[in-house]
Amino acid sequence: MRHLTALVISILAIHFSHSQINELGLYLGGSNFIGDVGATDYISPNQLAVGGIYKWNRSRRHSYRASLIFTTLEGKDINSDDPRRIQRGYEFSSNIVEASIGMEFTFIEFNLHSERKISTPYLHTGITVAKHDNHYFLNGMQTPENTSSWAYGIPMTLGFKTTFIDNIVLGIEIGARYTFSDELDGSVPDAKWRPEYRFGNINNNDWYTFSGITLTYTFGENPCYCVNE
Repeated sequence: MRHLTALVISILAIHFSHSQINELGLYLGGSNFIGDVGATDYISPNQLAVGGIYKWNRSRRHSYRASLIFTTLEGKDINSDDPRRIQRGYEFSSNIVEASIGMEFTFIEFNLHSERKISTPYLHTGITVAKHDNHYFLNGMQTPENTSSWAYGIPMTLGFKTTFIDNIVLGIEIGARYTFSDELDGSVPDAKWRPEYRFGNINNNDWYTFSGITLTYTFGENPCYCVNE
């Protein structure tokens, strides 16, 4: 992890040295979980999600993007539309920290040095990793395993952003995370010697969704956005 942090800092230092346009700001919104416990609504935030976000605008149409978001994933069977889940009555709550790095693509050129107000829809993808505590269900109750794991995933985000006031950019987005883990809700214990506590569809991995706003401050010199001839 220390080597990864050093690499990210080195990359950002190189970017700053070239005086490209940077964005640094806050993420505020909500999260909801989609898995083997709780409701299966795709967009239904039920927990607060907060964090920070950084963008390096490589051109008017794309930027590199990194974020760190804190939230709690929660699932309650009683909120499901499935009668079997309602009867089962499981529920869980798990704090996660998600780090993400990827690229953002705009539908329209987004020139931060334009003198007029500009807006555009955008798409974002890349890779995420979320740290979470492991647990399983014993006699229907969430039981900690006293270990933690990293859940890697792919973000798929659709958003809309606009220049706001002075150097401020406001964005609204919805982002689903497909993870390569089925352990977030405790349906698959992390300890391999607890196979009898598995339940649900073990062929489908967990998802979670962020819905929220970004508020970033832009700084750096006007980039050339040109190709050497």
